[in-house]
Amino acid sequence: MSQARIVGWAHSRFGKSDASSTQELMTQVVKPALDHAGVAARDVDGIFVGVFNNGFSKQDFQGALVAMAADGLDHVPAVRMENACATGSAALYAALDFIDAGRGDIALVVGAEKMTAASTEATGDILLGASYRDEEADVEGGFAGLFGRIASHYFQRYGDRSEELALIAAKNHANGLANPYAHMRRDLSFDFCNTVSEKNPYVAAPLRRTDCSLVSDGAAAMVIASASVAAGLQRAVAFRGRAHVNDILALSRRDPIAFEGARLAWQKALADGGVTLDDLSLVETHDCFTIAELIEYEAMGLAEPGKGYRVIREGVTRKDGRLPVNPSGGLKSKGHPIGATGVSMHVMAAMQVCGEAGEMQIPGASLAGVFNMGGAAVANYVSILERV
Repeated sequence: MSQARIVGWAHSRFGKSDASSTQELMTQVVKPALDHAGVAARDVDGIFVGVFNNGFSKQDFQGALVAMAADGLDHVPAVRMENACATGSAALYAALDFIDAGRGDIALVVGAEKMTAASTEATGDILLGASYRDEEADVEGGFAGLFGRIASHYFQRYGDRSEELALIAAKNHANGLANPYAHMRRDLSFDFCNTVSEKNPYVAAPLRRTDCSLVSDGAAAMVIASASVAAGLQRAVAFRGRAHVNDILALSRRDPIAFEGARLAWQKALADGGVTLDDLSLVETHDCFTIAELIEYEAMGLAEPGKGYRVIREGVTRKDGRLPVNPSGGLKSKGHPIGATGVSMHVMAAMQVCGEAGEMQIPGASLAGVFNMGGAAVANYVSILERV
């Protein structure tokens, strides 16, 4: 078990932001996170930044930008991590390793992305950088097209599950109504999500617009401290278990609908924490597309391969179900600013186990799972959080 603790956080509203850059977005969350933790900037020993970029901004060297967000961070060592859609989790795990290795007592983690200033065409090409371009660069529809192919393969093997994808979309949008940070706080009915229309066209068949997460701007930050420092602060959230497992980047070299890396990450994290799915109060999972959440039900062990549809049909993952999944609204409603997503997911889970989730709160939440993935289930991170 990691001895590092989450002791504070901050989260911007996701969506189309007036902020002109990731620097401005990060500035919005750095000081509030330090204040939430009750920690001074001068006490930070390391800064870990998650920004995907890859062309969203000409300004790179993004790890160095955080020092300008608060006085006292001038000479703190800072690095920037990138791991596709799991960039935020990569930055967080680097901070945890930094603390666990004894290199410092307090670390600041910041994830951010400014996406909406780029054109739709440019955004699609930038995001394809998280695929294997040698074989997948010609996929029509960008990353949505890639997951459209995954959905098609899944349907061919197990049957058309378009209705279940619509149920997932409707569930997450209903949950997102309670999330003040969400990009789209709109209750979309099952009928709307399940019907192809002018307002809900195919983006990459069989995926409709309501099956796809949003292009968003936003930032989130966390303060991580050693157990000894955390003991003197207002709150401390521990990592009961955590795991990072990769899979082959090229989809042609693996079963694209098995999400084997995700399955192994879940198994390792649960074993590390000495718990099972039945012990969890909730899960925040990576629903970049609804087909991803469906397959993730199977990868985490809620259903056998091909049977994930039963999970949503039976209401298991609804907010009032046996294991609520994405009570925050998930990426589908909350939004998906690439570098911020992994940090955001851990903030949402930490809020829950601390009883600080407001209208999103799952009553009595004590143990929360987080699954964040980079690419098409290539970089897979699973965390099990609990308040201590």
